[in-house]
Amino acid sequence: CTQWNTTHTVQLPFLGLSGAMQYLSLNRIATRVLSMLLTVLGISLTVFALLYVIPGDPIEALVGEQATPADRDALRHALALDLPVSAQLGRYYRHLLSFDFGTSLATQQPIAEILPARWWATLRLAATAMALALVLALPLGILAARYENRAWDRLSAGYAMLGSALPNFVIGPVLIIIFAVWLGWAPIAGADTVGSIVLPAATLSIGLSAVLARQLRAALLAVFTEDYLRAAAARGLSPLAVLLRHALPNAALTLLTLIGMQFGGLLGGTVITETIFGWPGLGALTVEAISRRDYPVVQACVLCISATYVLLNALTDLLYAWCDPRVARA
Repeated sequence: CTQWNTTHTVQLPFLGLSGAMQYLSLNRIATRVLSMLLTVLGISLTVFALLYVIPGDPIEALVGEQATPADRDALRHALALDLPVSAQLGRYYRHLLSFDFGTSLATQQPIAEILPARWWATLRLAATAMALALVLALPLGILAARYENRAWDRLSAGYAMLGSALPNFVIGPVLIIIFAVWLGWAPIAGADTVGSIVLPAATLSIGLSAVLARQLRAALLAVFTEDYLRAAAARGLSPLAVLLRHALPNAALTLLTLIGMQFGGLLGGTVITETIFGWPGLGALTVEAISRRDYPVVQACVLCISATYVLLNALTDLLYAWCDPRVARA
């Protein structure tokens, strides 16, 4: 980031990963790691409680209503669902520590074999959606701030209002009708081709880009009032150079916060989009597991999404220190 005083310019370059770590004390690192562990512990307890909170009996869903009580008891014993809650909780944590999420009640397939491919599919979709959102948000936010209260600003505001108001279950079918049915540019559903990711990623990116564009505009307008920008312009720098070299890097921290939060939210917010487009990610797997009362799969999906969100928040904190040493020293 760049800071100016009345006589000269002080340039604070990006630290890089090793430079950022030198400002992070052992106490700060230990505190963040402990906070992550406690958060994951709370999430895991909540996930375990889902088995008792969600209505319905998984045994009933597996064997059907015509099964005899003896058959139900035998299956309940085989799945260790007849143990006391404390014993089930201890068994649950022993499996988690060994990264053993159990077996799917519906398919009898180990969940550890199902989860990685589904998690990677969701992560790939979220990353593509974030990239598309930034491609849209950066020029819209910059132009809206550069031409405040003019045509570009009003266009950006209209796009932000429309993108924020339309839910994904409306945007998705509209994109399918236009680009898949009418124009034939992309497949309707599935993940068989490279182009299959375009429509679901675009569906997720529209609302996200609207939020990012308005936040970037607000951050830039706040930065435009700073003295160091006027000093840079007085030294003869062009408006574009002032914007790209001084204003945009200083507004990046606000945008970085939102990107970290929204990217984590994308991982858990793709359920509707994945269902609409038949994308084989964690969201679609969660819906399938809920419909079949496959509670171990639901538990594994929720835990995986939540742990990834916690990790992304920690990475965002590290990126803060990478961008601005003052944050690391605080």
